[in-house]
Amino acid sequence: MTGSISLRRCASAIVAVGLTMLVAACGGSGSNGGASGKKVYMLLPNTTTVRFVSQDGPKFKAALEKALPGTSVIVQNAEGDPSKQVQQVETAISGGADAIVLVAADPFIAGGALQKAKQAKVPVLLYDHDARNGDALAQVVFDSLAVGKDQGQDAAKLFGDGTTAKPKVIARIYGNQGDYGTTKYKEGQDKFLKPLIDAGKLKVACETYTPGWDPAKAQAEVEQCLTKTNNRLDGIVVMNDGTAGGAIAALKGQNLLGKVPVVGGQDADLQAIQYILLGYQYNTVYKPFKLQAAEAAKLTAEVLKNGKLDSGSTDGFVPNGFMKPGVPAKFLPVQVLHKDTVNTVVKDGVWTWKQICAGAAARTSTCVKELNQG
Repeated sequence: MTGSISLRRCASAIVAVGLTMLVAACGGSGSNGGASGKKVYMLLPNTTTVRFVSQDGPKFKAALEKALPGTSVIVQNAEGDPSKQVQQVETAISGGADAIVLVAADPFIAGGALQKAKQAKVPVLLYDHDARNGDALAQVVFDSLAVGKDQGQDAAKLFGDGTTAKPKVIARIYGNQGDYGTTKYKEGQDKFLKPLIDAGKLKVACETYTPGWDPAKAQAEVEQCLTKTNNRLDGIVVMNDGTAGGAIAALKGQNLLGKVPVVGGQDADLQAIQYILLGYQYNTVYKPFKLQAAEAAKLTAEVLKNGKLDSGSTDGFVPNGFMKPGVPAKFLPVQVLHKDTVNTVVKDGVWTWKQICAGAAARTSTCVKELNQG
C-alpha cells in the first residue's frame, strides 16, 4: 500500500461516494502482493441453516485465499444470537480486520454492526442475508424473487386443483420476519398462490413466521397447525430446507410422513436431498454455493487490492432503509430441484451419492440404481 492512509481508513469514503469512484488515497498497486497479509472475517448467523457451516464458510475461505494468497480468513458463527454477532463485529474490528463479510443473524440488529464498522472504517460486504440501517459496500445474493416463484409455482401445481366447494387446505411457514429474503420469497410464492386463494380454491389454515429460521420453531408451528386442523392439511408451503425439516418432523409425529406434501425448500441440504428421494419433501431450490462464495471472494479481493469495486461488479440494489437506492448487489441465478434432478448436486460436487444414499435413503430406487452403478 502507498501513502499513509490505509484501505481501512478510506472504506467509509468509498461507500459514501459510490462504487465507481477511485479513491486514490487508498493506494495499492493492484497486485496480489499489495493485499497479501490482509485479515478478513466471515461472520455466519447460525448453525441451523446447515449450508452456511458446511458449504459457504469453507468455500469462501478457499476462494479468497486462492484469489489473494497470504490473506487470512477467520470464520466465526453467532449460533443464532444477533447480539453475539454484533460483539463478533467489534472483536473483528479490534482484531485488525481489513474487511468483514457478514451473513446477518438479524437484519435490524445487524444495523448496529454496520454502524460500528463504518466508524472504524472497515468495509463490510453482505453475503446472502440483508442488513438494514447502515452502510455496506455490496451484497452477494441469489435472486430471492426467483426462489419464491419457483416455490410458488410448484405449490400451485400440487394444490391448484381445489374447488370453491372443496378448497385445498395448506399451512404456510415463512422465514425470519423482516429479512429481505423472506419478503421476496413470499412475494414470489404469492404470484402463484394468491390467485388460487382469492378464487376460493386454496385455503390457508395457518401462516406464521419462523424466528431465526429455526427448524425447531418451524416444527412447533406445524404441530400447532395440525392440532388446529385435526391433521387435515393437504400440504405445507415453507421457505427453506430447515423449515421443511421442521415441518417433516411434525408430520412424522402424527404418522403423516409422505402423506402431506412439503414444498418450498431451498439450499439443497443433505437431509433435504434425502427427504426428496424418500418422498417427504417435494423440492429444493439449489443455490450454487461455490458460485456465491467465488463472487463474494472476487468482490472482497477487488476492494482489498484496489480500494474500490468496479462499476460492473454489481447489477442491482437491495433496499436496506438507509442507503439510496439500496445496497449495490450482485444477483445470482437459482435452480429448482426435484426427485429426478437431485443428481445436479452430485455433478456440482456438493454431495456424493455415498453421502446421500445413507440411512433410509439407501433403500430408495434412485440410490439403489446409483450405488449399483458405482
